[in-house]
Amino acid sequence: MVTIGDIFRRYGPAYRAQFGDQLSTEQVQAMHAIEQCRTEALGGHVYTCEACAITRYSYHSCRNRHCPRCQHDATQTWLAQQQALLLPVAYFLVTFTLPAGLRAVARRQPRTLYTLLFRASAAALQQLAQDPRFLGGQIGMLGVLQTWTRDLRFHPHVHYLVPAIALAPDGTLRRPRNPAFLVAVKPLALLFRAKLRAALRQTDFYHHVAQETWQQAWVVDCRPVGSGAAALKYLAPYIFRVALSNNRIVGVQDDRVTFRYRDGATKQMRTRTLPALAFIGRFLQHVVPKGFVKVRYYGLFRLGNRRLLTQVRAKLVPSGSTGMASAPSPSAVPIPPSMLRCPRCGQPMQLVQTIPCQSRAPPAVR
Repeated sequence: MVTIGDIFRRYGPAYRAQFGDQLSTEQVQAMHAIEQCRTEALGGHVYTCEACAITRYSYHSCRNRHCPRCQHDATQTWLAQQQALLLPVAYFLVTFTLPAGLRAVARRQPRTLYTLLFRASAAALQQLAQDPRFLGGQIGMLGVLQTWTRDLRFHPHVHYLVPAIALAPDGTLRRPRNPAFLVAVKPLALLFRAKLRAALRQTDFYHHVAQETWQQAWVVDCRPVGSGAAALKYLAPYIFRVALSNNRIVGVQDDRVTFRYRDGATKQMRTRTLPALAFIGRFLQHVVPKGFVKVRYYGLFRLGNRRLLTQVRAKLVPSGSTGMASAPSPSAVPIPPSMLRCPRCGQPMQLVQTIPCQSRAPPAVR
């Protein structure tokens, strides 16, 4: 099976030779990390089975947040850690999309634009939720940044997971009048646009945005997604999934990469073929700035408001019940197969050699 690491190792040097002056430090680090991940370059260990005379090499991971291999097993750990946030109510997924007129600026100033995207969207949603016509109180929001479409195009947007409950100023709990409706998306889109425009006016690159961007309709989507546990399970892949996983790569032929994706309109699987360097470019445009936090908590979910969240849960849950989904049992969490057991006889394998790192490992961008 061809992996993204294989493609980067084969075509990465040519890509850097042609576009190196346009790459950010984080993009260069991501390239080197993916190229070296699980290879002898990062060092590792050699194990052998005395009974079967089988030798196995176990190379170290790069731990880069954009590496498909290193992010594959993080979902279950995150899900277990989020149990304290769950409320026994219905949940909604609210999505704010950055309009096309702002994407060129986002490419040049990703840290600033992504931060403002979070702030403006969270403030707009909270403000509308506090309107008595909707919920009339403070809500909780778990926001996740995603920058890609299924075919790797640049499409920044933020998903918010929101419980259908609000804490009113008088301490009472408010629910939506219609269980299938949280807030009105048209006024929410207008409010989002106004807040992001006001924030951009305070920056040096507001004049780079075409004025028609502020007259166009912006896209906001709001839909029910079931219970808290189901909602977290739905959102978790968005947090740990990288732009493209290895299992979606069909192959490489004549310096062109073919990968599969699901068409959002038809829900059918399709394939897309790109020149290898264009494929690398599409992948790298989704590398976020170093240290940028892709998962953020607002309102009742904000760390400083967890006391209020506890009060909300106490009001929702009958006495004597925790109101929280039980944490997954050890047997429920998939455990990756041990590298210390022989694949033929199942007996423990013995460490016989440590492979030193050939060069300093690239800094992990987390």
